[in-house]
Amino acid sequence: MQKPNFVRRTLLKAIVSAMALGSASVAMAEVNMAGKTVDWVIPFSEGGGSDKWARFYAPLLSEQLPGKPNVVVKNMPGAGSTKGANWFASRAKNDGLTILGTSGSTQFPYLLGDKRVKFDYADWNVVLASATGGVAYLPADLAAKWKQDPKSIMDTNFVFGSQGATRLDLIPLLAWTMLGLKVDPVFGIKGRGDGRLMFERGEANIDYQTSGAFLSKVMPLVKEGKAVPIMTWGALDANGEIVRDPTFPDIPTFKEVYTQVKGEAPSGEAWDAWKAFFVAGFPAQKMVFLPKGTDQEIIDTYSNAFKAVTSQPDFPEKAKKRLGVYEQATGAKADAFKKLGTEVAPNTKAWIKKWLKDRYGVNL
Repeated sequence: MQKPNFVRRTLLKAIVSAMALGSASVAMAEVNMAGKTVDWVIPFSEGGGSDKWARFYAPLLSEQLPGKPNVVVKNMPGAGSTKGANWFASRAKNDGLTILGTSGSTQFPYLLGDKRVKFDYADWNVVLASATGGVAYLPADLAAKWKQDPKSIMDTNFVFGSQGATRLDLIPLLAWTMLGLKVDPVFGIKGRGDGRLMFERGEANIDYQTSGAFLSKVMPLVKEGKAVPIMTWGALDANGEIVRDPTFPDIPTFKEVYTQVKGEAPSGEAWDAWKAFFVAGFPAQKMVFLPKGTDQEIIDTYSNAFKAVTSQPDFPEKAKKRLGVYEQATGAKADAFKKLGTEVAPNTKAWIKKWLKDRYGVNL
């Protein structure tokens, strides 16, 4: 018997006569996606970290899903990623043909109670969680001065292309404020790839990218001498401490730079808030979801497919070149990452909301 949704479940019932074998029935559900197309919605424009991440995974996922369906990345930017996430929450069918890839820029407005958020992470089924990092960089002339003494450019008027203060860009904006840099954000870009383009055109003189986009799009600029990395946001070790990013071990962390500039390690409410949102935004930075109401067979099929992808012997080397050296979680660990990325203490949220209002006039 076939059901009319995308997943062809073949329910085989063999009824053997009671006289011969007694009354019995055997049911077996099988997911088959042959000839189908999976839309992978990315709520950002092309060229950014989330887009690069999805396009890296898409062909690998296709190979591991039963029937090898075509997996197509669909960019749906707008409203700092809430447009695409809202669409997924209200319009995506639970037949398994549509999946959503989110990032910290989707999680932060959810955490902060942004009025544009019409979705609830609790409704969605996570099947992959990817940790990542972020790298800040400058043009060569400013970077040369920074290398001599970061304090020498504290009076520079920096311009930064930003998706918005309540998105993942909160991390660099707060970091730069804590350092004392004079950064004027130009809000409203649709993805970090647009911010990089502003930098390339000379319209911005400070930028950051998540690791995947940095490796693929900014490293060529670094090799040409047009961009110089100055810090990463770091990584989280097993003890919850900020350590150097394993993908960029030669670049100092924001914590190290702060200590160099200020003469003491960061502490206090600003640091506590920065670290809390860093944890929510980067160790659990990118996740793949199926919509509310999706059958468990479909959820398991996707979880197993992603596990098969990440378990391949050559996956670490492939991922290193495109995504960096970070954990890729499925199953129960992905659920734990989801919890990490969608929960922040109420007092920390309150501090961030006040800072956003005082600094940028953002009312949440």
